[in-house]
Amino acid sequence: MTDAHTYSATTDDIIVNVSPRYLEDQSKPAESHYVWAYSVEIINSSGETIQLKERSWIITDANGVVEKVHGPGVVGEQPILKSGDSYHYSSGCPLSTPSGIMVGSYLMIGERGQSIDVAIPAFSLDLPHARVTVN
Repeated sequence: MTDAHTYSATTDDIIVNVSPRYLEDQSKPAESHYVWAYSVEIINSSGETIQLKERSWIITDANGVVEKVHGPGVVGEQPILKSGDSYHYSSGCPLSTPSGIMVGSYLMIGERGQSIDVAIPAFSLDLPHARVTVN
C-alpha cells in the first residue's frame, strides 16, 4: 500500500479531503485488474448541522471509459455532522487500466431543509512510481 497526495475541495464551508492509494496486494496487472482505496474526510466548518444524503461519482479510466455511480449515503451511512464535526470513511475502486480519475459530489441537507451540492475534488488514480506524462 502506497500513500499518495491529498486532494481538497471546499463548498459552503464544508471541506472534503480525499487520499487515494494503490492496493498492490489486491491488484492483478497481468489480468488488467487494478485496485485503489481512498480515504475521505468531510469537515463541517459551516455554522449549521448538515446530513449527507447521497453520493455521485464519475470514474474515468485511462481509455476514457466513464462509469457513473449514484446512491444513498456513503458506506451504508447517511451521517449527520454538527458544526465543527468531521466524518471519515474509506472505500475502493477497481479499474481495468493502470490509471484513472474520480470526481463527484455529495448531496447534503442543511438544518433548514436546503439542499447543498458539495464538491468532491477530482483525484487521480495512478500506479506508484509510474511515469506520468502531460499531454
